[in-house]
Amino acid sequence: MSVKVFLDTNILVYLYSKNEQDKRNKLCQMLDNLYRITSTQALNEASNVWFKKYGWGGDKIKNHLDNIELICNEIRVITRSTINLAISLKDKYGYSYYDCVMIASAIESDCNEIYTEDMSNGQVINNFLKITNPFIHL
Repeated sequence: MSVKVFLDTNILVYLYSKNEQDKRNKLCQMLDNLYRITSTQALNEASNVWFKKYGWGGDKIKNHLDNIELICNEIRVITRSTINLAISLKDKYGYSYYDCVMIASAIESDCNEIYTEDMSNGQVINNFLKITNPFIHL
């Protein structure tokens, strides 16, 4: 598992989506041999989606968060240094602040890629972090 991949919120949501079976299946195939990292921010955002969009209750969400902890090799805590880096990235690349917090978390975790639907597929951040939309060819 030499390739480190950061999983954005939408990736975590698709892992449990019954409505997006193609995306879920593709992720299950892709993530198998990768070192998977996400952040507390992604867990919070996924929980919010599950509450609002899916209408899930707290126990079901907690169960899915437990499963994410089993799927991910690391869950990165957002720190002040993450926030400072995100602010610099926002100034440099122009993504939304919250996307920049995800990017900053991926950089601080030494990830090679960030899997997301929300940013420019193929763009390389700071000469080493590649943005990848794993669904670009679905």
